[in-house]
Amino acid sequence: MSLDIVILAAGQGTRMRSALPKVLHPVAGRSMLGHVIHSARQLTPVGIHVVIGHGAEKVREAFQADDIRFVLQAEQLGTGHAVAQAQPQLASATTLVLYGDVPLIQPATLEALLAKASETSLALLTVQLADPTGYGRIIRDAQGRVEAIVEHKDATEVQRQVREGNTGILALPTALLEGWMARLSNNNAQGEYYLTDIIAMAVADGLVVATETAAEPMEVQGANDRRQLAELERFYQQREAERLMAAGVTLRDPKRLDIRGEVIAGRDVLIDVNVVLEGRVVIEDDVQIGANVVIRDSVLKRGAVIKPFTHLEGATVGAGADAGPFARLRPGTVLEENAHVGNFVELKNTRMGPGAKAGHLSYLGDADVGARTNIGAGTITCNYDGANKFRTELGEDVFIGSNNALVAPVMVGNGATTAAGSTITTDVPAANLGVARARQRNIEGWKRPEKKKP
Repeated sequence: MSLDIVILAAGQGTRMRSALPKVLHPVAGRSMLGHVIHSARQLTPVGIHVVIGHGAEKVREAFQADDIRFVLQAEQLGTGHAVAQAQPQLASATTLVLYGDVPLIQPATLEALLAKASETSLALLTVQLADPTGYGRIIRDAQGRVEAIVEHKDATEVQRQVREGNTGILALPTALLEGWMARLSNNNAQGEYYLTDIIAMAVADGLVVATETAAEPMEVQGANDRRQLAELERFYQQREAERLMAAGVTLRDPKRLDIRGEVIAGRDVLIDVNVVLEGRVVIEDDVQIGANVVIRDSVLKRGAVIKPFTHLEGATVGAGADAGPFARLRPGTVLEENAHVGNFVELKNTRMGPGAKAGHLSYLGDADVGARTNIGAGTITCNYDGANKFRTELGEDVFIGSNNALVAPVMVGNGATTAAGSTITTDVPAANLGVARARQRNIEGWKRPEKKKP
């Protein structure tokens, strides 16, 4: 089946009370429209057509891609009017209509819907609701066949008792779309051109209106205000937490985990409360993650331990290595097997070799640290001269004394030691002691300055 997808994303979203276009508001770290486009791409359509209006330039800037075509709806005159703007660009056999503010729609649901669409049938996604207030109602005849959709504001009291609601998502034969668009009217309570009116037209034209029911109402829930946005966020997080637990992850509190990207997790992983996982995070077996940890675009290998209040971004933590509490691993950091980074240590573009240690209160940037090397407290690599970055290379079994400044480019050889309080500006050969500090003088009889009296 050749497929075009139209995504309606032109609305202002006044109830959001925001300068940001509604469809750009995020759910789980990705904009609502971003979620919809991601699901659309899983269906491998010929084209994705995004109808934009309010905040059009911001939406264009956020989603420039070769497979996306933007269609401007200068006036927002209803869903039917929006689809009509895209209609001239549609050339596939089937057109699927989605909504930029319905972010949790799943590809599997859409595939089931598309399976019911053909040249002689229109497929409509519906949902059973305990309270369908605000939803268009699916009106069926005595044989259960769909006759029409009536919007809530236009429905009679009897029609409002119907619990089957219209999601707005439908798949239809593209060849008939132009004719239906031409017949739309805005003679209704809203004064808008409703896309839902084509259901009655399809019935009148002899087409079958097939329905697929969404298994989970939240999958087709839109967000018109901040409260609904928060509801979608919580549902998404609950679903992700359940997925991780099914894969063998222990969550101390499933309600206090936030996933904002793709998380791949092994077995016997333990995640404490208030953990945020962003981007692509890979967590191998037997990893432990403490409370209040933020991890972005990182890999944690088997048995790694991340202690509370640690932040990782673009880092790799090797098997059996540990970091924290209160450590920060910035992009390009690699902790190899059994390496240790303690509290208030910051690393950037630095490799810690197997068994290497930086216990506390240090900054290591643009450095290679050899196996079993120990970094004393208060050590920093002076890697930036204001214009260029330089590397520090520490060999294996090196001992760096406390309160050292290692002025790059500099190299300390295998087994070498640097004395506490040193500023190392030249290479230290293997097995040497590097001392770079002023000789101490004691001045006898020295008196402290006294505050002058007024």
